[in-house]
Amino acid sequence: MIYVVIDTNVFVSAYMTHNLNSATYKVVEHLLNGKIQLLYNNEIMAEYEDVLSRPYLRINPIERDTLFDFIRNNGVLTDRTSFYELFVDEDDRVFYEVMLSEEDSFLVTGNLKHFPISPRVVTPAQMLQIIAGE
Repeated sequence: MIYVVIDTNVFVSAYMTHNLNSATYKVVEHLLNGKIQLLYNNEIMAEYEDVLSRPYLRINPIERDTLFDFIRNNGVLTDRTSFYELFVDEDDRVFYEVMLSEEDSFLVTGNLKHFPISPRVVTPAQMLQIIAGE
């Protein structure tokens, strides 16, 4: 099983795109099909709920709530592992620290520059290559 933490921007992009072949859409599709397993904690869940519920994004509430239920029922609720370097955006720290809680897990993000350079921090397109290699 491939364990992942998915940055909120990936979900936003997936739900905003009209391109069903986009990397962000495919990553979410693989999550919902069980090819990857989501790691999260309560802080991450709260951010997902806050951001994906913003009216200006116009995300279908039924699809959004189905995603939230899926995460709660199928994701792995985990703790953070402390990491002591500075972040460009300290709000992103939680995503990285939850990723560190599971050996061999990945953080999938559209904002690589917000995180420490690591082979475990990948773009959605890189995640698709990892999934294809399994």
